[in-house]
Amino acid sequence: MTSSQPIRVMLVDDHTMVRRGLATFLEVFDDLELAGEAADGDEAIELCAHLLPDVVLMDLAMPEVDGVTATRVIRQRLPKVQVLALTSFKEEELIQNALQAGAIGYLLKDVTADELAQAIRAAHAGRGTLSPEAAQALVHAATQPPTPGHDLTERERAVLALMVEGLNNTEIAEKLVVSPSTIKSHVSHILRKLNVASRTEAVALAVRHHLVD
Repeated sequence: MTSSQPIRVMLVDDHTMVRRGLATFLEVFDDLELAGEAADGDEAIELCAHLLPDVVLMDLAMPEVDGVTATRVIRQRLPKVQVLALTSFKEEELIQNALQAGAIGYLLKDVTADELAQAIRAAHAGRGTLSPEAAQALVHAATQPPTPGHDLTERERAVLALMVEGLNNTEIAEKLVVSPSTIKSHVSHILRKLNVASRTEAVALAVRHHLVD
């Protein structure tokens, strides 16, 4: 894209006044252009496929399909479209979810006009921009030990869930239609991965860390 072609920006927010304010903001900059607007994640996914904007400014807390889900779908279907999260929320989990979904940046709505314009230009160039809160969340996540049970397989989680219900190996084997020796092996792997010495400890840890539904 040459400098004579403005960066096409799509706005996604469930508040009309927010979209109106952002649309007015885009008019101030010659190199930015409004490509379209969506009021929720579902509309954003559909509209994005038709408009093919360069950058999407994505709110995260929306009814029906939220911004994280919409970001994930858009990035999977349209990898050339960059998504920049623009929200009022600074919870670490939401920040991590948005970035894992494929957002190239994360900004809070108190950002200045110039900062937002620079972030849009950076996103279009493939560079990320993070608010201080988002950067801190990433640092915090990187320095935290992994959650117990993060490496359990789907079958091991199923066995652990039945252990939490109080079933013994024979009962679990009958429920999962496998041999008791197979369950014994699964239980052994579960204890090792959870770094505990007994079934009782494994069950207590599973409940404490919500490892099973």
